[in-house]
Amino acid sequence: MNMKILLIFIGLIAILIAIISQSGIKPSVESDTFPDIKLPEGFRIEVFADNMGGSPVSYPGPNPGPRMMLLKDGVLFVTVPNMGRVAAILDRNEDKKADETKIFIQNLNNPHGIDFYKGWFYIAEENRVIRVQDNDNNFIADPDTIEILIDNIPTGGHITRTLKIHNDSLFISIGSSCNVCIEEDKKRAAIMKCSLDGINCSVFAKGLRNAVGMVFHPITGKMYATDNGRDWLGDDMPPDEINLVEEGKNYGWPICYGKNIHDTDFDKNVYIRNPCMEPFEMPSLVDIQAHSAPLGLAFYYSNMFPKEYRENLFVALHGSWNRNVPTGYKIISIDMKDFSVKDFATGWLNGPNVLGRPVDIITADDGSLLVSDDNAGKIYRISSV
Repeated sequence: MNMKILLIFIGLIAILIAIISQSGIKPSVESDTFPDIKLPEGFRIEVFADNMGGSPVSYPGPNPGPRMMLLKDGVLFVTVPNMGRVAAILDRNEDKKADETKIFIQNLNNPHGIDFYKGWFYIAEENRVIRVQDNDNNFIADPDTIEILIDNIPTGGHITRTLKIHNDSLFISIGSSCNVCIEEDKKRAAIMKCSLDGINCSVFAKGLRNAVGMVFHPITGKMYATDNGRDWLGDDMPPDEINLVEEGKNYGWPICYGKNIHDTDFDKNVYIRNPCMEPFEMPSLVDIQAHSAPLGLAFYYSNMFPKEYRENLFVALHGSWNRNVPTGYKIISIDMKDFSVKDFATGWLNGPNVLGRPVDIITADDGSLLVSDDNAGKIYRISSV
């Protein structure tokens, strides 16, 4: 290669890097060694499962690797939307590392949320909710048991659909169709509540732009959910949110955010009083740095971790894409007594390089935390030593 061609090649690479940077796409780093994740003293992190998709670059929204998780009888079920499948991950020799992965079900449309209840696996695809059984316990869904429960979920915009079963009801989160707009379909930017057969669906709570993470408190049974705020209000507005979600309440989007703050950039109407202070308009429970993208969350009630972490809420921050100084790419813990927020696991963002993007968190049977990473294509195990 002569010097002229080499200079042209270098120039093209520089242009590509500039385009990637401006579009929110960041280079990911592949390494033979584990990323330098920082944890509190006495904790360790290791890879539980690997080679589950992932991407050589990190870009806005869901990346190609594993997303939401379900632990049943020691087997980890993981949705991989980009591959259209749910995987069953087995640790047969119980050494805290996966030794076998099976395709539980495939050929689905962006499967995301998953739960299990009374013999049925419930799976939320972008456009529908199905349930299926595994009667012979071979970790492969029985195709003749598939039932379509809901088949009219609106598509486009935010494509993730998170699903939970609680008190004999099915709850499904459906994100907005846009960054900020007035939705025509009441199912969007809302959490729906349905009977287990998918009939009798109604809006449980609304004004939730994109509530990817949902969890029911193990003691009180109350629902908590993450919410990702709108873009293009600057680096520090609006806050991302953790919400205590109650039936019939409105959590503000698109005209309100955070602690009942009016979004006058979008809503140009003039009011006698703050419209965000009306009845049923609920403020956020905890504000998170804007653009952090909080996704999965888990209450900790096991005994492995030190006492100070018991009853805390762990939250996975997937990471920003349109902030001048990137934020997120870590796991935080929230003390539910005073709602103080502390970093728990950091280091997935190393300068301009993305080492991974945490998505979901669940507590394993032994009290460790399992964390999915859809960018690195891994499942991590965090334990206390």
